[in-house]
Amino acid sequence: MVYTIGEMAKMLNIAPSALRFYDKKGLLPFVERSQGGKRLFQEKDYEWLHIIHCLKNTGMPLNDIRSFIEMAMKGDETIKPRLELFIKQRDFIRLQIAGLKETLDILEFKCWYYETADAAGTTSVPRNMALEDIPEHLQETRRKLQQLPFA
Repeated sequence: MVYTIGEMAKMLNIAPSALRFYDKKGLLPFVERSQGGKRLFQEKDYEWLHIIHCLKNTGMPLNDIRSFIEMAMKGDETIKPRLELFIKQRDFIRLQIAGLKETLDILEFKCWYYETADAAGTTSVPRNMALEDIPEHLQETRRKLQQLPFA
């Protein structure tokens, strides 16, 4: 079955302009064109487009995505460099997740802190609480914040 750019974009839950952008950047060499130049998306293109969109969402540079596509189209001789590319990106995402987890922990602590202060009418209550009086899941974050030089 052949899909229009709008139909394929809807299947991927992205804007048609994203697919046009990918095409302009040379990321869609596998997409066929009609005699009039319209993109003709096939069912087999969905997986390609899905992985391109996923890689873009991870922050992978377009040149690396293009390299991946070129390597994949060459076949099995490029398995190792493709694996290395994905390992590198996975490790990058793991670092981002760890950083976001730390940020979320601080936000969770601050929400608790200001909810407690709001209920008490003063920030001195949560600020002066003993560690054991703070919810257990927030204690480590408080310890970390107290170790900061300006805390």
